[in-house]
Amino acid sequence: MLIVLGSALPQAAPGEHSPRHRFWAVAAGVLALVAALVVLGLVLSGISVASGQEALAQVSAMPLAGTVTDVQAWNARGHAIPVAFSDDRLTPRVKLAPGELVTVRVKVKRPGWLAWALGGETVEQVTLHAPVAHVTQEVVTVAHGGAVHVNFDAPVSAVAFGSGGELRDHVLAAPSSTVSLGAHGATGTVEVAAAARPWERLGRPARVSWFPPAHEPVLATLPAPGSDTSPAGSIYLTFSRSVADVLGDARPRLSPSIAGVWREVNSHTIAFTPKGFGAPMDSAIAMQFPHKVAVSVGTDLQVTQRVDWHVPSGSTLRLQQLLAQAGYLPLEWHAAGAPVARTPRAELQAAVAPPHGTFTWRYPNTPHQLEALWSEGEANVITRGAIMKFEDDNNLFTDGEAGAAVWQALLRNAIAGKRSGEPYSYVYVHREVPETTTLWSAGRTIITTPANTGVPGAETELGTFAVFEHIPEGTMTGTDPDGLHYVVHGVKWISYFNGGDALHYYERGSYGFPQSNGCVEMPLAAAAKIWPYTPIGTLVTVES
Repeated sequence: MLIVLGSALPQAAPGEHSPRHRFWAVAAGVLALVAALVVLGLVLSGISVASGQEALAQVSAMPLAGTVTDVQAWNARGHAIPVAFSDDRLTPRVKLAPGELVTVRVKVKRPGWLAWALGGETVEQVTLHAPVAHVTQEVVTVAHGGAVHVNFDAPVSAVAFGSGGELRDHVLAAPSSTVSLGAHGATGTVEVAAAARPWERLGRPARVSWFPPAHEPVLATLPAPGSDTSPAGSIYLTFSRSVADVLGDARPRLSPSIAGVWREVNSHTIAFTPKGFGAPMDSAIAMQFPHKVAVSVGTDLQVTQRVDWHVPSGSTLRLQQLLAQAGYLPLEWHAAGAPVARTPRAELQAAVAPPHGTFTWRYPNTPHQLEALWSEGEANVITRGAIMKFEDDNNLFTDGEAGAAVWQALLRNAIAGKRSGEPYSYVYVHREVPETTTLWSAGRTIITTPANTGVPGAETELGTFAVFEHIPEGTMTGTDPDGLHYVVHGVKWISYFNGGDALHYYERGSYGFPQSNGCVEMPLAAAAKIWPYTPIGTLVTVES
């Protein structure tokens, strides 16, 4: 008997697989398909966020990315920036500064069939800068009568130009890389600020200078030659050639000498910035160059080695504020905001641009005659008298004019917080018989005394005058209405206020009616009492 050992199961035909093999093959195929779909989902569901041509950011989404559900933006300080999102573009709802750092986060909800494999949402976050457009040429050559063109390295949507920080807007029909500023003088310098996008603020101004063709190096100055310059203001010099070519290592010389520093702004421009109190107010300054330069004068170029400017006086309003602060006016001044910083630069700035505030009378019962003399921001006799008193106290020439020396002394005192401790005094004289003299000081009447004014032909002039000479005893000379010349020695308690007219003692049998040659005569005791209250600068009003 033949016995065959082996399995009793049927054997597979060649090329065929068992059911188990077919199962694993199908499973592997399914897994491969799922993996392929996942990879395809990853590839086709991506998003990217980048700077846009017009918008702050452009969102690019693949076909299977899903739906944008949230867009946020914030600045470098972490403050939220309101934005609008439309047509895949993100635009700020507030003005941004050119170059401002902004972080953008975009959240996207994936399609449901991908969510189980890739998650329900994805987030893309980028940090970018708002665009900046730069001036490409800071020095340009412009033919006489031609327009000045400013070129940028990118199109700009808005520009403004001017000088001294005062820029005016220039309307553009469409974004452009070249902007015409129109025709100007033969030479000049302008500050130009630009915004690359409509949703940006104007950026920091750049300086652009233009020159006509010339053999000599051409100079443009800011401020312009012959114009006003502020005491602490910088003076900019821009040359058609490089500073190194024109000046080498030398620098122009200022007259009078002014403490300050030179700095190189760029290869064509240098600037001088005064230190301390800078150039004296109400003065002329000149700048001498080591070599000849061509300077624009009207439509012509003038070859010279010198350029001049004028430093104007400070404002009358600020002068009054400083005099009040220093105790030389019958008024106090109160700043509306923060007080002016006690630094030379801040005080100089306030001198030309006075801060807001209010004046109030220092004392009760101020005579109406004195109040009527005051006018805020305008020259008046009260201010003149205060200047004279300040000049006398500070050993300055007492002319009642606020020249450079007065301004500098006032500014120094303001920085030091110095204030006069003397009361404010005022004298008024009645020419109506019986004639009297009244002294008012620090809110009260000190004395009213009979007095004598000038006889017919030598009447004491009506008006208000400031005492300009103050002596305890002196000699008086003159000519009376009859033509007789006189010399009187030992006249006591003299305060001259109008030419040869003075308050003083003179012995008479009686007082109260015209007897003098124009002076205001008083009894000895009254004159002695009034004299200490009438230093230089004290106002004397003579009224009918």
